[in-house]
Amino acid sequence: AKEDFVEHLPALADAGWHAVAPDLRGHGSSDAPDDPQAYTFELLAGDLMGLADALGWPHFALLGHSMGGMVAQVAALAAPERVDALVLMDTCSGPVEFDRELAFGAAALVREHGTSVLAPLVASLPDGNPLDTAASRHVRRMRPSPLGGDDPEASWAAYADAKLAAASPVMFAAMVPVMLDAAERLESLRDLAVPTLVMVGEQDEAFYDSSCRMAAAIPGASLQIIASAGHSPQHESPRAWRATVLDFLDLVTSAA
Repeated sequence: AKEDFVEHLPALADAGWHAVAPDLRGHGSSDAPDDPQAYTFELLAGDLMGLADALGWPHFALLGHSMGGMVAQVAALAAPERVDALVLMDTCSGPVEFDRELAFGAAALVREHGTSVLAPLVASLPDGNPLDTAASRHVRRMRPSPLGGDDPEASWAAYADAKLAAASPVMFAAMVPVMLDAAERLESLRDLAVPTLVMVGEQDEAFYDSSCRMAAAIPGASLQIIASAGHSPQHESPRAWRATVLDFLDLVTSAA
C-alpha cells in the first residue's frame, strides 16, 4: 500500500525524482472489483502501465516490494523498453513459500468474514507472524508508524489495522492462490535487459534466499542486503534503504 512509502517521497523528490506511491487494485483508495478473476499479476501490472500512461511517462523507474515486487517483475518482463530501472525488494520470482493450509484457510475466513479476522488469526499462531522479525519489533518499540502518535506500539497497531481495513477481502482471498501457485519466472528473468537492484532485509527469512537467486539470475543485477532489517527495510532501516535506492538510481541515470 502507498502508506508503506509515503514518508520517503520527499527525499526522492529532493533528489529530483517525480515519485508516485500507488495503491494496487484492492488496496487502500484504489478500485476494488468484486470479481476474484480481476486479481492477477498480469492485470495488476497492466494497472501500473495504465498509471504511467496517465502520468505521461513513456518510461520510468519501478520499485516493487513483496507482492508488489512480483507485479513489478511481470510488468518489466512484459514491457522492458519502458522500465529504465527496476528495484525488487523482499520478494520472490515464483510461488511464495508459506504454509499452504494456513494461507488457504485464512483466505476462506477472509472471504466469509472480512479482513478483520486476520490480526487475531496471526496473533493465535504458535510461531507468530512469519514476517515478524527482531528488526520489526524494535521499530515498533522505538518510533511511531507513518500515522504518527506518542505511543509507538499503539501507532504501529493502528497502522496495521488501517491497512487491513482498506484491503478488499475479495482481493486478499483471490491473491492467495495467485501468489502460492505462481509460475516460476526465474528463467525469464535471465533474459531481462533492465538495470536491476535486488534488495532484502538480512532478517527476512521468507524472501532472503529467493532474493539471492533473482540477483544471480538477472544479468548485471546488484544485490544489497540491508542490515538490521527484515521484510520492510524502508521502515526498519530507513536511512540505509533510502541511500541504497538513491545510489542505484543515480548510477543508472549517470550511465544512461
